Amino acid sequence: MRYGQIRKYDVANGPGIRSTIFVTGCTHNCKNCFNKEYQDFDYGDVWTSKETKEVIDYLKLNEVNGLTVLGGEPFQNEKDLYKIIKEIQKEISKDIWIFSGYTFDQIIEDENKKKLLELCDVLVDGPFIEDLKNLKLKFRGSSNQRIIDIKKSFKENQVIELDI
Repeated sequence: MRYGQIRKYDVANGPGIRSTIFVTGCTHNCKNCFNKEYQDFDYGDVWTSKETKEVIDYLKLNEVNGLTVLGGEPFQNEKDLYKIIKEIQKEISKDIWIFSGYTFDQIIEDENKKKLLELCDVLVDGPFIEDLKNLKLKFRGSSNQRIIDIKKSFKENQVIELDI
C-alpha cells in the first residue's frame, strides 16, 4: 500500500484533533475530487512498519482524539489497511473514522471491505458529487454523503447516522 501523507494533527477530518492517514489509489474519479493526485495507486511512499509506529506514537498523545483514514480510497486498500489498523489497535483504543466513496451497503457486500469497516467507529460514505456540494456541511463535501455510526448500524441492522 502507498500513502500520500500522514498528519500528526488534523482538525478538518473528524471531531477534535486527529491524526490522519491519506492512502493513495482510487478508481471512483469523482468530478472535482479534492485529492486528485491521490487517485494514482503509484503515488506517494510505500507504507512500512515505520509508518505504523509513527501513527501509534501520534495517537498516544493526550491531545489527539483519534485516527482518521481517507485518501484516495481506503476500501481499495482494504487488505493492507486491515493489518495496519489491527496493529494500531493493539496499542491504542481511540476512535477511528474512515472516509469512502463507496456507500455503507456497497462496503458490507464485500467480505474484505466489511472486515476493515468493522474495525472502525465512524464511516463517512458516498462519492463526492459536485452538484450536491455544500461547504456548510461538517466533515463531508456533498449532501449525499452520510456520517454513520458503524457499531450501532451493525447492532441495529440498519444505517444509523450521527447528527453532526
